[in-house]
Amino acid sequence: MKMFNDSHLEVKKFFSGAFETHPYEVGWADEAIFFVMVQKIKDDPTFTAQVQLSQDGVHWASDGSDPVSLKGLGLHIIKVQSNFGNYLRLAVNISGGEMFLNLHISCKG
Repeated sequence: MKMFNDSHLEVKKFFSGAFETHPYEVGWADEAIFFVMVQKIKDDPTFTAQVQLSQDGVHWASDGSDPVSLKGLGLHIIKVQSNFGNYLRLAVNISGGEMFLNLHISCKG
């Protein structure tokens, strides 16, 4: 039987500019998906994110995928490529306004 876990990384507040999510240990998992719930917006923001990997949760590198950009309210997903190592996070930039976010990571393995 596979294990499944969904965890909050950033919870229900307005974000703008550049930030990184809290890291999450995923070495046990086979799959990971970030869920980005945009509940409110101010102005016309664009959310751009890059998946980052780490072996120790301290030193980080891009996973080599293209950055993901999204706009608008609702639920958006960012799929993580396989072979992602021990820790994951998102490097995010919100330009053109603010977004009220609820950001999760879901892992299965």
